[in-house]
Formats: sequence, structure tokens, C-alpha cells
Amino acid sequence: MKPVVIIGFGGFGREIAWLAKECGRSVLGFLDDGIEPGRKGDYAVLGHSSTWVEYPDAEFVVAIGNPRVRRRVVERLNAEGMDKFTTLIHPSVRMDDSVVIGEGALICAGCIATVDIKIGRHVILNLNVTVGHDDVIEDFVTVAPMVALSGNVKLESGVEVGTGAAIRQGIAMSSGSMLGMGGVLTKDADPNRVYIGSPAKPFKELPEFI
Repeated sequence: MKPVVIIGFGGFGREIAWLAKECGRSVLGFLDDGIEPGRKGDYAVLGHSSTWVEYPDAEFVVAIGNPRVRRRVVERLNAEGMDKFTTLIHPSVRMDDSVVIGEGALICAGCIATVDIKIGRHVILNLNVTVGHDDVIEDFVTVAPMVALSGNVKLESGVEVGTGAAIRQGIAMSSGSMLGMGGVLTKDADPNRVYIGSPAKPFKELPEFI
């Protein structure tokens, strides 16, 4: 298998290095626009993201938790000709054969996805997320650890769900919306708005997800 280059050298990026190794992949290093190249502890920062062309034998993942930033990075790399994104799924993940997963998705240890689920491009499912039947998770969604998604839930593009949150069956979160840590969503969420609490209520507006 080809080595992996990780775009984004934050704490989550280092977790994705561990995920890659758990998947039996070697990690060549990191690309990050905010850090100068060189050794950073046990890791190698190879250069800025635009230097991806220097690694023709590698595959790439974008380990940036913020959906808006992740989308901008992916779209810029696509415009530069990047077509070598890979998907990483931890070997402990349990899911049915009917689950469809898009390129660039990162599915971390302990996740469970049951049946007839669609997971889009560059989605992040962090540790111990449960995804119920017939859920649709669109591109660039970020789901933090210990989240529970009931059946027939729809998370539109750019949605972010905080640690330990839960979403009731049949609920939809519109594009760019966010459910805060520990929130319990019992009604559909409007686009580009933060919801907090149990039951979750609107808290503030967010920039449009573009």
C-alpha cells in the first residue's frame, strides 16, 4: 500500500497518524501551511500543502476538524490537480456491507455504522460514534467522539456535531449548522446556526458554509 501524507499537523492530525498506522499504512509525514518544515518530535513536517506534488507515490488525507477550513483546503488541492485522497477506517469499526463511504473519509476507532448508510467525502467520524440505519452524512461533516445518531438522520454538508451529543430519529441538520457538546437535538436544525442544550435550542449564527 502507498504511504500516507497527512495535511494538518495539529493534535487531530497526530491522531490520524495513529489511525493510519492502525490501518497498516506507513505515514510519510505532514503538510501544514502554518508550520515550517522539519522534525517536530516524532514527526516530519514535509512542507506546505502546495508541495503535495513532490510526493507522487503517496496518498493524502486532510486532518482538519473544522468543516469550513477542510472544505477550502480540499477544493484548493482539487483545483491544483490533487486526485489521490484516501479513506482510513480503523479495523475496530463495525459496519454492514450496505454502508457507502466517500473518498477522504476518516473513521476512527470504536465507531459502529449499522445498515443502509451513506457517508460522504471527507467526513470525519471521531472515536466511538454510532450511526443508525438509513442515515445520510453529506460531504465535509465532522462528528466528534461519543456522538449517537439515531436512524434516518440527515447531516447536510459542513455540519459539525460536538462530543457526546445525540440526535433523535428522523432529524435533519441543515448545511453549516452545529450541535454543541452534549446537546440533544429533537427538532430539525436551520442552516449555519449553533444549537446547544438538552433539548437543543438556537444559540448563535455562523458564517454561511461556502
